[in-house]
Amino acid sequence: MREQPIGEPLGRRIAAFRAKLGMTQNELADRLAVSRTAVSHLEAGMTVPGERTVVLLAGLFKLEPRELVAGTSYPPAKAERLPAVAARYTEIELLVRLLDNDLAWLERGGASESRRVLDEWEARLRAIDEHSLDLREREMLRDARGSIRACRSRQT
Repeated sequence: MREQPIGEPLGRRIAAFRAKLGMTQNELADRLAVSRTAVSHLEAGMTVPGERTVVLLAGLFKLEPRELVAGTSYPPAKAERLPAVAARYTEIELLVRLLDNDLAWLERGGASESRRVLDEWEARLRAIDEHSLDLREREMLRDARGSIRACRSRQT
């Protein structure tokens, strides 16, 4: 039986991506719906994440699942079962990007629609903010509402 070369520990890669995002183990655990101890064990290489966890991590890190595990110690048999794609953006991240597109359109001359468009966005963001529990997403929503206020002030 031929030995497979062992690559970078997956846990080390997960820890590096988490640190790059500025997240604590506790914040990552909340996003994955696992305990902080489970994240600690993953990063230390004490446990191997299941396919579900790899897919969630890949989406959070804006990667495809197979990209996340490529060249790591993740078992090849498990890697083969991973889906080709993962959701990379949350609903709020997508909405903020759509808002940015609308704001750019308004800046280019959509002034006749501006009040209605901005009012609709303000209402939509307020409704989402009432139900959002994630602090990072609430911050994104606050910044988005600030962009709306800035757009309104430039139009007056």
